[in-house]
Amino acid sequence: MSGALQPEVRVHGSLADIGREAWDGCNSALDYAANPFTCFDFLQALEESGSVGARTGWAPRHLSVQDASGEVVGVMPLYVKSHSQGEYVFDHAWAQAYMRAGGRYYPKLQCAVPFTPATGPRLIARDGPHREAVQDILLAGARAVCVETGASSLHVTFPLEAQWRRMGEEGLLLRQDQQYHWANAGYATFDDFLAALSSGRRKTIRRERRDAQAGLEFHALSGADLREEHWDAFFEFYMDTGQRKWGRPYLNRRFFSLLSERMADKVLLVMARREGRWIAGALNLIGGDTLFGRNWGAVEHVPFLHFELCYYQAIEQAIARGLKRVEAGAQGEHKIARGYLPRPVYSAHWIADPALRAPVARYLEQERAQVQSEMAMLEAEYSPFREEDS
Repeated sequence: MSGALQPEVRVHGSLADIGREAWDGCNSALDYAANPFTCFDFLQALEESGSVGARTGWAPRHLSVQDASGEVVGVMPLYVKSHSQGEYVFDHAWAQAYMRAGGRYYPKLQCAVPFTPATGPRLIARDGPHREAVQDILLAGARAVCVETGASSLHVTFPLEAQWRRMGEEGLLLRQDQQYHWANAGYATFDDFLAALSSGRRKTIRRERRDAQAGLEFHALSGADLREEHWDAFFEFYMDTGQRKWGRPYLNRRFFSLLSERMADKVLLVMARREGRWIAGALNLIGGDTLFGRNWGAVEHVPFLHFELCYYQAIEQAIARGLKRVEAGAQGEHKIARGYLPRPVYSAHWIADPALRAPVARYLEQERAQVQSEMAMLEAEYSPFREEDS
């Protein structure tokens, strides 16, 4: 950071307006750069492919802050939303209640990585003495944009815990949820991981893997090994799963080509093949110390293949790469039995109308207590790591 702050927040209709050098310069801090989702190339691939834009209800309104020398010292991924799809933090009940009372919930502002329930930085500031001040300016700027555009609210989803707590100090309403993450306790092999489980869980996982792998080949593809034929097959899997789960998948085919073109070394695509034909795949992104599981699909039903591709293969890859964690995405208590334990994730919300803000605040206070209690109960009652009875 080369000079005093110039507390002017600029609003940008595309990531290209800010540029890769400026964006990634802010995102290069050690606690940011390890996250693959907040880099310029990932977010730009969403926009350039048309997966994100006004047509899809994610209109970019990214923020930047400059210092007195004109250097960009802070950025925020921000979107005007006309719906609540693709966020993984559910506010549909708030929207319906507000609209029944005569309010207009949409448009709203969303600070997020679209379609990506992975924790990462949201107030992205360069290292330096003004870092916290820049984060505060970004947050204040987002609230100002909310008022200026007539949006009902600002929602910051999946921020880092420290940023989440700072947002609470600045008056945002705090929400907590849970995901299921696997932690690497220094395992050298998958069998080392199995040895930490109860004998019953070991037997079950070995049986599931045996059944899933029967007659199949598995390929873990990254970097130069990725080809368009792999993405053609994976997109077919993704579309099949997406149409069954959501009705309309969020990502288009071009996005995956752009991802492969610009971030191939951060991509891990695990594919299953039977007799020369690809039948299933799971897409992961590689962070500094975390493997992030994102999308999966299959065109042939194979018992336990979902567990194999998304959970067990991810654990094997994390161990081989010396990564500390696997974050397997949203939802799914069934992950606990496979070694993925509940961990907190966060969101923060600023609601303009006090008539909506007050009841939401009461609801979130009760919800946080319930989530914390449920997490403790799930780990105590269902963890596969608990010691066997003697």
